[in-house]
Amino acid sequence: MSQLFTPIRLGGRTYDNRIVVSPMCQYSAIHGDANDWHLVHLGSLAMSGAGLLVLEAAAVEEGGRITHGDLGLYSNENEAALTRVLGFCRKHGSAKLGIQLAHAGRKASQTVPWEGGVALGPDGDPWETVSASAVPFTPDWHTPRAATEEDLDRIVAAFAAATRRAVHLGFDLIEAHAAHGYLLHQFLSPLSNRRTDAYGGSLENRMRFPLRVFEAMREACPRDLTLGARLSATDWTEGGFTLEEATILAGELKSRGCDYLDVSSGGNAARAKMTIGPGYQAPFAAAIRREVDIPVWGVGLIVTPEHAEDLVASGQVDMVALGRTILDDPHWAWNAARVLGGEIARPPQYARAAPAVWPGASYKDGPAPAAAA
Repeated sequence: MSQLFTPIRLGGRTYDNRIVVSPMCQYSAIHGDANDWHLVHLGSLAMSGAGLLVLEAAAVEEGGRITHGDLGLYSNENEAALTRVLGFCRKHGSAKLGIQLAHAGRKASQTVPWEGGVALGPDGDPWETVSASAVPFTPDWHTPRAATEEDLDRIVAAFAAATRRAVHLGFDLIEAHAAHGYLLHQFLSPLSNRRTDAYGGSLENRMRFPLRVFEAMREACPRDLTLGARLSATDWTEGGFTLEEATILAGELKSRGCDYLDVSSGGNAARAKMTIGPGYQAPFAAAIRREVDIPVWGVGLIVTPEHAEDLVASGQVDMVALGRTILDDPHWAWNAARVLGGEIARPPQYARAAPAVWPGASYKDGPAPAAAA
């Protein structure tokens, strides 16, 4: 039996298989509100056969958006806009639904990627950013303001409020984004955290604010849902956040009720030299899993069904979270089920394309037989 297509329980929810559609920013919201793009994009992915679809990073306050196009979950309007999208996903899709909550910190106030992904200039309606310290992401980036105690209290409250909104919307899973160089990661990494107060210096101090955020989210999230976190296990830069530190953080999160960890890396050093290849981030997840005994998701150039199966079957990871692999092939899970012999849910409107009833499915791995004379 394919292990990729076996159920898994995380916290208070059971997922039909080990395939996750990873949160992928679309930079297409208006004032944080989801729209027709999200309806079509997420509606399609809800029908992909994955056990879990995690919506893109949603900012917990307006100033925490990466770009003007970021999704938000900080207003009644944001919540209402998502209600329509989620209704379609639930009616027609089979995937359980999650959302990632985030604050961009010093990486906020930038252009969308297809316009360069750089700090907004004066004509781009920029806004003031905050971070652990007044250290810009790059020398030509805007300099953030070091967060005050008032800022920290406000942001903790914003994460808690967004969690309550996510619960009200009926999400199965909620994820705290503490990776990729965004605000919580900025506190964790010595590259961006130069504070001399209780939030800087030692690892214990650097973890203090992210753990405060997680505790507030845990308090706002019922135990019958899944609550997890995304971590960057290393900054890939000397003097940065390390796998050893990430492992300690993982233990602290587990003790506070974290149900799983989505383990990635990088994002906080613009010129970091990363070693990239198939599954290049999965060893970080596997290392944390061994030391902390917490369910982990593997990410990073996981492309083929066979590779995904091996990562799960070998016990390196508990689930695989696929991003650009799914953008390239939204029906990846259908094809993986065909290759690995797994069972997959399909909308009834698409049922006639299932291998059991469509002869063409057998031709996908090779040339079709020649037509009869």
